[in-house]
Amino acid sequence: MTATGKTVTRVDLCEAVYQKVGLSRTESSAFVELVLKEITDCLEKGETVKLSSFGSFMVRKKGQRIGRNPKTGTEVPISPRRVMVFKPSAILKQRINGNGSAAADALNLLASWAATTQEQRQPASAPSPKDLS
Repeated sequence: MTATGKTVTRVDLCEAVYQKVGLSRTESSAFVELVLKEITDCLEKGETVKLSSFGSFMVRKKGQRIGRNPKTGTEVPISPRRVMVFKPSAILKQRINGNGSAAADALNLLASWAATTQEQRQPASAPSPKDLS
């Protein structure tokens, strides 16, 4: 199975926030970095990160096991480790299978969250005389 389309990068996410939210490019970049850092920090602590309508990132512990070198056939111990697993939501699975654009939804979700955050940072403006009448 081959991948189609382009790979979305941090730059693309920053640009989407810039275009859809109206933050400066610097603020958009800082925002995307902050979101990614928060996700990373949670995963490092072993926490599950659930993003509604998108999916869950989980850390699983794998125990030690015996592997085999395919070239020589020699048994080699594989040490215990933690691995990151992504489980897509049912909604994301549907979108991937032809019912819309999951990547666009993810960008829209990030952008709408950024817009809400931006609105909360803005001081409330006084009502205009037109609003009072």
